[in-house]
Amino acid sequence: MGKPVDPARRRADLAEAVLRIVHRDGVAKVSVRNVAKEAGLVQGSVRHYFASQHDLLAFSLQVAGERIRGRMGAIDPGPDLRAAVEQAVLNVLPLDEDRRAESEVWLAFTGAALSDPRLREVNDSSFDGLRELSAMLVTGLAEAGLVPSTVDVEFEADRLHALLDGLAVHGVTRPERMTAERMTAVITRHLDELCRQPR
Repeated sequence: MGKPVDPARRRADLAEAVLRIVHRDGVAKVSVRNVAKEAGLVQGSVRHYFASQHDLLAFSLQVAGERIRGRMGAIDPGPDLRAAVEQAVLNVLPLDEDRRAESEVWLAFTGAALSDPRLREVNDSSFDGLRELSAMLVTGLAEAGLVPSTVDVEFEADRLHALLDGLAVHGVTRPERMTAERMTAVITRHLDELCRQPR
């Protein structure tokens, strides 16, 4: 008798296989057959957990989001809130191979959602999550008195959100131009300017 399979672990392993395929070959190559091959399983095993390519992609985007939230949870805010906010912001950008794969999945998923209404809900949830994170971080800086009380927190949250989306797109599509160092410098300057506004 074989060792019992942990369904949650198997689903997570399959999501990781999807992330690898998207990173290496693009979202168009995500299929039950290719995911089974990547994970070293038979197609029936994949279908047992995911009925369709849509389900595989949606779960994989959720796993990428959980990775990001896990990194966020490991940040110690300590006495320097400004530095902690910068660290949190950098966690969502493609600064290394793992984060690049997450950003590639997000970008591929966003493109696919434009023409597939079934993917739009999951994509909207991802969008809303990053917007909420941006608002939480800017609000935290404002409540700590690190930005002036006259700052429009909602506007600054939108600005940070747009900056993160833009940097992620550039980091994935033009990595030779938008390097990890350049993205970090852009974020550092943005937060410095936000916190330096006249009080």
